[in-house]
Amino acid sequence: MSLWARVNQLPQPVLEQIRYIYGNSFPIEVRHYLAEWIEDRLLNVPVYQHEQDSAYEQEAATFLNQLINELERTAINLPEDNVTGRIRLNESARNFRQLFSHNPVQLYSHLINCLQRERQCIAYPEECVNVQDPEIAEVINGLQQLQMLVRANENDNRNLVKDYEHLLLEIHEITKNKAQMEGIDNAQLREHARAALAQQERNVNETVTLITGKRLNLVDNFRKTIQLTSQVQEKVLHKYLTQWKINQGFAGNGASGMSASNLDTIQAWCENLAEIIWNTKDQIRLAMKNKSKLNIEEPNLPDFLPQSLVEVTNLLKSLITTTFIIEKQPPQVMKTNTRFAATVRLLIGNTLNIRMSNPLVRVSIISEAQAQATQQSNKASEQSCGEIMNNTGNLEYNETTKQLSVSFRNMQLKKIKRAEKKGTESVMDEKFALLFQSSFAVGHGDLVFSVWTISLPVVVIVHGNQEPQSWATITWDNAFADINRVPFHVPDKVSWNLLAEALNTKFRASTGRSMTPENMHFLCEKAFRASLQYPVSNDLTITWSQFCKEPLPDRTFTFWEWFYAAMKVTREHLRGPWNDGSIVGFIHKSKAEDYLLKCPRGTFLLRFSDSELGGITIAWVNESNDGQPQILHIQPFTAKDFATRSLSDRIRDFEDLFYLYPNKPKNEAFDRYTTPPGQPRNRNYIPSEVRAVLMPSNNNPISYPNTPNSYGHLQSPDASRDTPTSGSYNLENDQVVNHLPYQPLADLELENIDMFASSYT
Repeated sequence: MSLWARVNQLPQPVLEQIRYIYGNSFPIEVRHYLAEWIEDRLLNVPVYQHEQDSAYEQEAATFLNQLINELERTAINLPEDNVTGRIRLNESARNFRQLFSHNPVQLYSHLINCLQRERQCIAYPEECVNVQDPEIAEVINGLQQLQMLVRANENDNRNLVKDYEHLLLEIHEITKNKAQMEGIDNAQLREHARAALAQQERNVNETVTLITGKRLNLVDNFRKTIQLTSQVQEKVLHKYLTQWKINQGFAGNGASGMSASNLDTIQAWCENLAEIIWNTKDQIRLAMKNKSKLNIEEPNLPDFLPQSLVEVTNLLKSLITTTFIIEKQPPQVMKTNTRFAATVRLLIGNTLNIRMSNPLVRVSIISEAQAQATQQSNKASEQSCGEIMNNTGNLEYNETTKQLSVSFRNMQLKKIKRAEKKGTESVMDEKFALLFQSSFAVGHGDLVFSVWTISLPVVVIVHGNQEPQSWATITWDNAFADINRVPFHVPDKVSWNLLAEALNTKFRASTGRSMTPENMHFLCEKAFRASLQYPVSNDLTITWSQFCKEPLPDRTFTFWEWFYAAMKVTREHLRGPWNDGSIVGFIHKSKAEDYLLKCPRGTFLLRFSDSELGGITIAWVNESNDGQPQILHIQPFTAKDFATRSLSDRIRDFEDLFYLYPNKPKNEAFDRYTTPPGQPRNRNYIPSEVRAVLMPSNNNPISYPNTPNSYGHLQSPDASRDTPTSGSYNLENDQVVNHLPYQPLADLELENIDMFASSYT
């Protein structure tokens, strides 16, 4: 099946996108009627590094001639009743001959790029832009209208050049006739020559008037082109490209939707704009040059050409400087002496000969104050506040992706100079940024541009324990930074609902599943240290200090530290059960008890501990001595515990746990995550394993079948451990039930482990 046949099976919005890619200069009917002929010649053409290569130019010229001949042949062979098709193909042949005979490479390269885009759309149709968006349709229609205007202006300018040449010949003829007339002695002949000369001068004046009218009309079309270009460019750069940059910040918090095809589409628009602007600039300069040749004063007619040239140059400058972007942001929490990567891309790199020079890009790290100075002066600063290794690279053009970019894969921050701290500020609150800058000439080297771009804020740390607070700074910035802000200002107070959305996005990206509305409401009450109605009002606001500076009541840690620890332990140890919905996680202890009191004995649920960072506890229904249900809470497990034995394995070990709330057998919920029995390391020994058991206490006796009572006297280890491993019930504090001490057992000789293991089975 031909490529074009597969393209026509794509959804209608994708077909509209492909139709736009070809543009008005290459009618889609030509692609349809000559589908196999075009693919036979262009799908596997040799790739040249430089389009100025003589072989490439010869190949393009040969293709253009063959294309025109094939169009005329196909038109003749169409059925007689297909009059429209015949007219369209013959018209296309004439247009191709007129528009591309002087530059066949333009058409040749355009078609190769179009076929490449067709392949991409077939491979990833869901990523192609949805042209049903009315504003996208405005951009597409605007670009198509501009392309027609530019072609019309080019034709008018070309015709005007011919008129200028004829006029100069007539003026030269008048000058010659004047000289000849002075040499005529015969008065009658001289008078006759004078009359003829006067008629010539009248004709020249009429021609000048006609040419002036054409020139003014051309100037007016230039101004229309510039005005429409400005409107389209404003939408492309300040709506779509700006939104793409905003989405980078959201993506830093885990948001999805950063499709590569979105940026490829924006690049296609920017490349079209660059060609439109450059062609218009060339035409304006040509019009100015031709006008100067006439040396005719027009005192009553203002000359708009110089101003138009300034305006179109400013459009070009804005386009070039804005499309120098960071495609892949550096890590926003950056540790010194650790490798990191980033990618910079120039969206108009496929135009204006920029790719021919492989411009050098230099990277430096700057402070918040330096970023502000750079933005204010619109000039990249030579200063830096640190030392980055492997911080230079050249923009290189990729023939396959049609991108001009440079990837820095091995950068490393060696040292950093920090600003003086004020008040309660810490190093984890201080923001830096990477500054990427380059300089290059465009066109034929007559214009040189210096470009720069600043990364999203980064926080520099030297130790892993600085990560939680650093991520608080970055999360808040990514969620609430305004695109037009002064670097790196963020509001001190924001809507709780907006923050909750950011936290949910981050948690989902980290763990694989979103939080429930009940989870979110629990977080709200925890953050505000109060009971609140559901749903909370959009007017409810939270401050930066409440979020990550003020400790929670009766705790030594903040709301953010608690949330971050829960997210971290879920990502690293609880991802499967969390994604299955087997972990409630974010729920008040009292509400968990209310739920469980309605359930039969052995029903349990898992919630994040209020008292221990990164801890998760199991609450379950047991029977007291009088037969009444009571809710018990197992001492929280943390990452240190899960490094010894997983949560699923521990739940399997606890024989008093039967049903995951509300009524799911625990084996159905957790068996898929339990560790299968391992092979013995040495067949000369009897294998053994460590298991978790619930230790009874004097205040809370629990009956365990097959558990010798002689082990009820085991004492708790030192309670000052970071992660307690055993102890007794404390009815005044969380009613903690403790599990078997793993670390002490792990330190025993194998024979002793065998003895302990057999005692608990």
